[in-house]
Amino acid sequence: MPLHVPPAPAPALRSVLTALASPTAVREARTPSLLRAQGPVTPELPLPVHVLDGSATRLTGWRFLIRCGDRSVAAAETMLTADGWAFSHFFEGPYIASTERALRQAEVMQQPYQPRLLSIPGLYMLALWLHGDCEADAGTGRLAAADLLVPLAPAPPGIAAHRPHRAAELLPVLAHRVTPAPLLGSPA
Repeated sequence: MPLHVPPAPAPALRSVLTALASPTAVREARTPSLLRAQGPVTPELPLPVHVLDGSATRLTGWRFLIRCGDRSVAAAETMLTADGWAFSHFFEGPYIASTERALRQAEVMQQPYQPRLLSIPGLYMLALWLHGDCEADAGTGRLAAADLLVPLAPAPPGIAAHRPHRAAELLPVLAHRVTPAPLLGSPA
């Protein structure tokens, strides 16, 4: 079944297009693949980026894969500011190919999903969040027990990348592994 990729907010897309058209923004990004790109580059596959904070999630930005020809060469991220959506940064690395792989895996699943990205900062982990409500506002919502989480590579030790897990099964494992940092001056 096809994924139901939500449309990005128009100002978020405009901010990425403006940054891509700016030689200064591209040069300062220091992403070699983007600097070496031959031909036009286009932002595709907008995915809302949520951060897991306890049991709640909050939208922090939108990520676009930047394609040149038939492959993704970088990604661009936007963030919500007091003035609306703004370009944040370009980057490259293993999460780009891992995101594409996880999206291809999700495309062949029997149930339709709305793809999102879920950041778990306490574990330095990123997962493709396959939300079961395809009509939901991509900027809101809670993880449903039946939603799938697909850890992206590199995943933390002991968590298999690209293996889909029901949120109800993976979240308790993650919660156990995230340990709050000790306060300064407190006994360890």
